[in-house]
Amino acid sequence: MSSLSRELVFLILQFLDEEKFKETVHKLEQESGFFFNMKYFEEKVHAGEWDEVEKYLSGFTKVDDNRYSMKIFFEIRKQKYLEALDRHDRAKAVDILVKDLKVFSTFNEELYKEITQLLTLENFRENEQLSKYGDTKSARSIMLIELKKLIEANPLFREKLVFPTLKASRLRTLINQSLNWQHQLCKNPRPNPDIKTLFTDHTCTPPNGARASSVSVPLAAVPKAGAAYPPLTAHTPFQPPPPGPSLAGWMANAAASSSVQSAVVATSSIPVPPNQESEQLMKRLRPSGHGVDEATYHAPIPQPAWSVDDLPRTVACSLSHGSNVTSMDFHPTRHTLLLVGSANGEFTLYEIGLREMLLSRPFKIRDINACSAQFQNAVVKDSSISINRVTWSPDGELIGVAFTKHLIHLHAYQQPNETRHVLEIEAHSGGVNDIAFSRPNKQLCVVTCGDDKLIKVWDMHGQKLFTFEGHEAPVYSICPHHKESIQFIFSTSLDGKIKAWLYDNMGSRVDYDAPGKWCTTMLYSADGTRLFSCGTGKEGDSYLVEWNESEGSIKRTYSGFRKRSAGVAGVVQFDTAQNHFLAAGEDNQIKFWDVDNTNMLTCTEADGGLPALPRLRFNKEGNLLAVTTVDNGFKILANADGLRTLRSFGSRPFEAFRPQYEASSMKVSGAPVVASISPNIGRMDHLDRNSPAKPSPILNGGDTASRSIEIKPRISEEKPDKAKPWELMEVLNPQQCRVATMPETPDQPRKVVRLLYTNSGVGLLALGSNAIQRLWKWSRNEQNPSGKATAGVVPHHWQPNSGLVMTNDTADTNPEEAVPCIALSKNDSYVMSACGGKVSLFNMMTFKVMTTFMPPPPASTFLAFHPQDNNIIAIGMEDSTIHIYNVRVDEVKTRLKGHQKRITGLAFSTNLGVLVSSGADAQLCVWANDTWEKKRTVSIQMPAGKTPSGDTRVQFSSDQSHLLVVHETQLAIYDASKMERIYQWIPQDTLSAPISHASYSCNSQLVFAAFADGNIGVFDAENLRLRCRIAPSVYMSSTAINSNPPVHPLVVAAHPHEPNQFAVGLSDGCVKVLEPLESDGKWGTPAPADNGIPNGKTPASSATSNHAADQIQR
Repeated sequence: MSSLSRELVFLILQFLDEEKFKETVHKLEQESGFFFNMKYFEEKVHAGEWDEVEKYLSGFTKVDDNRYSMKIFFEIRKQKYLEALDRHDRAKAVDILVKDLKVFSTFNEELYKEITQLLTLENFRENEQLSKYGDTKSARSIMLIELKKLIEANPLFREKLVFPTLKASRLRTLINQSLNWQHQLCKNPRPNPDIKTLFTDHTCTPPNGARASSVSVPLAAVPKAGAAYPPLTAHTPFQPPPPGPSLAGWMANAAASSSVQSAVVATSSIPVPPNQESEQLMKRLRPSGHGVDEATYHAPIPQPAWSVDDLPRTVACSLSHGSNVTSMDFHPTRHTLLLVGSANGEFTLYEIGLREMLLSRPFKIRDINACSAQFQNAVVKDSSISINRVTWSPDGELIGVAFTKHLIHLHAYQQPNETRHVLEIEAHSGGVNDIAFSRPNKQLCVVTCGDDKLIKVWDMHGQKLFTFEGHEAPVYSICPHHKESIQFIFSTSLDGKIKAWLYDNMGSRVDYDAPGKWCTTMLYSADGTRLFSCGTGKEGDSYLVEWNESEGSIKRTYSGFRKRSAGVAGVVQFDTAQNHFLAAGEDNQIKFWDVDNTNMLTCTEADGGLPALPRLRFNKEGNLLAVTTVDNGFKILANADGLRTLRSFGSRPFEAFRPQYEASSMKVSGAPVVASISPNIGRMDHLDRNSPAKPSPILNGGDTASRSIEIKPRISEEKPDKAKPWELMEVLNPQQCRVATMPETPDQPRKVVRLLYTNSGVGLLALGSNAIQRLWKWSRNEQNPSGKATAGVVPHHWQPNSGLVMTNDTADTNPEEAVPCIALSKNDSYVMSACGGKVSLFNMMTFKVMTTFMPPPPASTFLAFHPQDNNIIAIGMEDSTIHIYNVRVDEVKTRLKGHQKRITGLAFSTNLGVLVSSGADAQLCVWANDTWEKKRTVSIQMPAGKTPSGDTRVQFSSDQSHLLVVHETQLAIYDASKMERIYQWIPQDTLSAPISHASYSCNSQLVFAAFADGNIGVFDAENLRLRCRIAPSVYMSSTAINSNPPVHPLVVAAHPHEPNQFAVGLSDGCVKVLEPLESDGKWGTPAPADNGIPNGKTPASSATSNHAADQIQR
């Protein structure tokens, strides 16, 4: 929220307090979060009104914001619990324990147990630590002293504990001054005007009784401050000042506002009528001589014809992209076709209805010799080029791409999945910051702006038509538009200036300041009648406003933004749709506004995973919204119409959406939301400053029921007659689940050594022990309308028309003895693999070898793409080193040394900024992924009698808070931020064979583990409790089971979108896909945390752990 809006809230608070609206005052304090009234807080604590205390606090902080906030809420809830015990109200105490204090058990299980044991005491003062507890009144006073210290130390309360110094009745004074100005503008000012309303501007009735017309005064017309005013108090009668100076001719100053005239430019081939358009434009775009007019009041607005249900806020799907998404644009007529630009220079087309990538085009300089020497030198110094903007032409036949260095590209789109390069233009010196299409005089042109402070207009042959000069800083954005027959361009620059240009050589027609005076983007509503802008100031304040074009002033300022946190770089992005609503990405959320209401309508976190300032884009119908995610992908949000559109494609995941889609996770403006807390924090009193508490969201639509069991551990014991005992799901025959066998191929290997799903979920890629990769794809048909991988339909073995086979270099070694490795780019365009020889990079569409690198010795043993740049690859080596390799420049940037034996696993975390490596030495190393310095080494805790050797795999959970570590002797879950083991499972009983491989499910709710005897276990990832065992007889023939040695799974792969689907690659070269029956929907049910049988000692599932894990599982 802007500073003026904030000050207006303080004025209203003062007014409400003076008028004795006590409840309203504190409600506004809480909802605005601008002023924490310590006196009011103390009153409520002394009165023991705990619900009101927490409600008031929720306007300023949540439980999991930081360690101070957590301690504040804990002290309050502990006091409430002790008071219930002191009243001998055991039922209330139990209720508080389960509903309010359970959330803290994650951080200190022992403390929670100790608090629970107080229920068994007749007087809790028998507890040594509570022996000095006095009466309720004194206890509250002591606690309040501690709370005040915590609040004052909490950075979230900084500058919110002191009310600004204001003169009495300041708001009344300002209103009286406004009335003075209005009276000054009356054509027939009367000596003693009778002011009866503030809802409309004041005018004096003429002496002849005729009604005077209301005078609309532009901001530019208001004289500068400094005139003498009569003293005004809250009850001073209205005294009009002397008539002010004449305002006639204020419009004549509009043209003079342009401080810089355009230089002579290339002759235009587009005839533009002179003068007439210029005059009309000046009438529409009059510059403002004053700041933002934020404290304005509007008449009541009628209810719109649309509802909040029209907002696209249900997560329909999430797609991985492979590189940081920098720009998005939906096709103007094909409303599910999304154009995506990336930080690696590629642009990609996605068909959202199919969840498929249609095509991807990497950056390529078409004619380097035609480029300037400056550009060539820039590329030599730094070859990386990103995309700043992608956009469709109005008819959807052309794609425009603006790059961070000099160039723009135009491509012709040929349905359904082809593009043809049309034009390469070196448009600007430095970065090209924006690109747009326009039609001056009905001729299609391209408009660009750049770091060289210029705006340029190009025809479709690459000829420059206009160059607009006048900005004194790099031009940040452009907005071509037309009003009736007037064609013009808005532009904004990094110094906060907004200018407007006609297609002539006469310079800018208007020049005024954007709110925040920094980066701003401008957009028109769909019908072209309303102009909005959104941006961020250098101080971190963000602004979303509607402009009054006729006066060049701000008509409406939308509230709901928070000041940008320190360390968060970037500018708020926004979009508008359907002439009804606005959306902006800020604070890891999408925020929505009704265009006619300045208050934020609602917001949503889109199930989590959004960056601090997400990029977003509506489709033209406004029923789909694309928003970027922190893991180099994007999500699609939809309303009911959007979901119906997506279902029409027959995509299976959308069948799960219910009519109550609006009940998805979201926040409504002003409503406090207290999230659950991640279990990755140790003792509550000693929280790491660098690891603040974070919410633990229900991951990717996971079943919330499985999470709710934890907070009701005793309910089943109170009603044993109604409780159904939990049973382990045993799948023993093929009729109990669905199994699909991949068709055999001519190049069938002896073993499947590596297995991956494509990120789109439509294919399965297997690397065999013969160094050959095979790809199976599912087709879209009546049996499988979604076209996604499924165990209900057998796919086909896919090869390009050329008949090429993806065969790895083996360097004259026996591939059966080599350590294989494979990695797939996030957009499924490339696969990288090795089998003892060079690393080969294959094109997934043609199977051609794009390049080879890293010849042995040493041989490559593990591969991982950098999550933010497909050109950077981490390569684990046979000699225990890790090479950070740049494919684009064919160079090893650095070598990491920390292991004693070969590298067997690599995993990146963008959230933590680390690379975790594992080796055959049973060691884990943590590396900073910016400096590549080693931060930590952790030894895997081996079971008794086991030697620390053998392959170790690592995988981050989808929210990157936990790390799965897989070794033949164990499964283990680590707290990723601390690299401390919190759970361990050791093979035993019916699952006693060594573990051959394991993987998280796509939402990290499950762990699929394969064993050397052919069994498969499905575990709850939350606690490594076994929930389902799948016997070998389910998916293998008796011949395979009884062979010598017995066939068993060597690798497991989890489907990227279906949390209960996985595939296994077998030691006989076969690949199987497994899913539960549709009637079951999932692999068993989670074992209760406390069901009367110690889960760690059952024959079916046992777990061992370190001391911390024992605390949690007991």
